[in-house]
Amino acid sequence: MDYSTNKRKSTNNKKVVAVVGGGLVGALNACFFAKRGFQVEVFESREDIRRAKIVKGRSINLALSHRGRQALKHVGMEDTIVSNGIPMHSRMIHSLNGTQSPIPYGKKGQYILSVDRANLNKELLSAAEMYPNANLNFAHKLLDWNTETGAMTFVRVDGAKEEIQADLIVGCDGAFSAVRKQFLRQSRFNYSQTYIPHGYLELTMPPVNGEFAMKPNHLHIWPRNTFMMIALPNLDKTFTCTLFMPFDKFEKITTGNQVIDFFQEYFPDAIQLIGVDALKRDYFRLPAQAMVSVKCSPYHLGDKCVLMGDAAHAVVPFYGQGMNAGFEDCLVFNEIMDQLNEDFSAVLPEYTRIRVPDDHAIADLAMYNYVEMRAHVNSKWFLFQKYVVNFLNMIMPRTIIPLYTMVTFTRMRYHEAVKHWHWQNKVIKQGLFACAAVCLSGGSYLLLRYPPKMLYVLVEQLWTRLQDPKNPS
Repeated sequence: MDYSTNKRKSTNNKKVVAVVGGGLVGALNACFFAKRGFQVEVFESREDIRRAKIVKGRSINLALSHRGRQALKHVGMEDTIVSNGIPMHSRMIHSLNGTQSPIPYGKKGQYILSVDRANLNKELLSAAEMYPNANLNFAHKLLDWNTETGAMTFVRVDGAKEEIQADLIVGCDGAFSAVRKQFLRQSRFNYSQTYIPHGYLELTMPPVNGEFAMKPNHLHIWPRNTFMMIALPNLDKTFTCTLFMPFDKFEKITTGNQVIDFFQEYFPDAIQLIGVDALKRDYFRLPAQAMVSVKCSPYHLGDKCVLMGDAAHAVVPFYGQGMNAGFEDCLVFNEIMDQLNEDFSAVLPEYTRIRVPDDHAIADLAMYNYVEMRAHVNSKWFLFQKYVVNFLNMIMPRTIIPLYTMVTFTRMRYHEAVKHWHWQNKVIKQGLFACAAVCLSGGSYLLLRYPPKMLYVLVEQLWTRLQDPKNPS
């Protein structure tokens, strides 16, 4: 097949958009650009995963939420993907003694979806391929590209090099992006990567008598303060269990019997559900994998190249927003294209201005949420605070909003959600101190006998502070 850019341009006058990376964000981006009428060329270094016997790469289950769904909806893919997902309405907390306690994600009817990464990627590639102005080029590894002309050099699986000319290069090639290497050669490009000292290892919990081994409509969590295990349901009635733990703790477990002893101490209820033999076998199937957080700025170079997804902002998986943030990148870029009439020289810097603070905010939140998931959910004070926030949200739904709701069930900009969260935490703490003062001054009898009324005292105190113009929401 001839991928000559000259041949493409001779057959039509459409601008050529080269999407580097055929993963989730790259495939979705191909749909967005093709829908707008551009000539889209997707270049993926791996073989076509739809035909591969073994799909290489990460396999942590994905949690699809509102931001990702809105992006999928724009290209007509939401219903297809949602129909292949499993709703999860709450976190199901597994204590050491085997009791299970649900913590709802939001209001009744709000849920996130457990979706299979490989299947989602295949669906998006097939959707992109349906556009007559989109081509998928597999086994094409990017060697270099020119920041001024948009000329690109790829090496194919047979070792031959190929030159491509593009009007816009969209780097969607992951945390170790080849496109981003050119950015690192530029002055005033900020870049940082952080490996957390924890790794992850995946195990499979098989069905029991053809049905799920646990309640399927939850994200199951075994929080153990310095580490944790989670489990997400799959359509084949299995659960994918992921153990997140410091590398030095992984390294101390070297035999099958030590695996069982470790699980007996920390996850006793999971042993029979996974199976003793499977645990001993699967624990050593692959070494624990690393997790990296990447931040950079700006996201563009001139009017020729832009970064999206993990290439721009790889995040650790603990807020379930990595894919959703990447999908929202596509949607935000498309919205800016509408506003600025597809003028790349204006669109690209505006995209950087809008998106960088939001992606940096979700990267920080993902780090924070690991501590919440593995430790805070064990705290009665944490659970009490969640109760207070949810109660106040019922009374003042536009003013007091749980952080998880802002992040997961709205498209409020990430950095604005964080700002609002800090503000309302400050106000709520002031209200709680006011309630404590009432108790200490003789109101303890009321607190014990009429706890709902004391909550209304808190609401009254909060309302007074909300009226203060020095405390804007």
